[in-house]
Amino acid sequence: MAPSAPAGRAASRPPLLRLLIVTTLLTLGVMLGYLVRHSLDGDDVQWTPPSTPCDLQAGPCRTELGEGVTLTLDLAGKGPIHALTVLPLEVQLAGAPAEAAVVTFVGRDMDMGLHRFSLAAAGGGVFRGDGQVALCSEAAMRWRARVVVDTPGGRLGSWFDFEVTRKAT
Repeated sequence: MAPSAPAGRAASRPPLLRLLIVTTLLTLGVMLGYLVRHSLDGDDVQWTPPSTPCDLQAGPCRTELGEGVTLTLDLAGKGPIHALTVLPLEVQLAGAPAEAAVVTFVGRDMDMGLHRFSLAAAGGGVFRGDGQVALCSEAAMRWRARVVVDTPGGRLGSWFDFEVTRKAT
């Protein structure tokens, strides 16, 4: 007959083993999340930095993507942008045909997750939809609106930075 392990030692192994398994699975889940997020960000986008500074709260922002192609983002309103407020989004691509457009809001100083909004084609290179930015614990949060349009020649993109303030209650 084989000697048995002390009862206290045998009882402590399964919970520790379970803890290690759960920790490993959580780590793999986080890594998978980052992998999925990275693949959704679209490495196949030809990014062009904004050609001039712009304030989305003052009106539409426009940038040149090269070869006579112009990208415009309009939040269809003037004045402060507030968290959790529905924003009418309009993207216009001039100088090239466009098949689809997506606007993604990304926190610049703090990871707030991806807030991606696919826009509906309205014709003539114009795409419309609604979006919103998340609520942050900070009084003011810096965001980046990344705009990607699908064209027959590939995916083109640019970005526009803006600040969101919390509504006073």
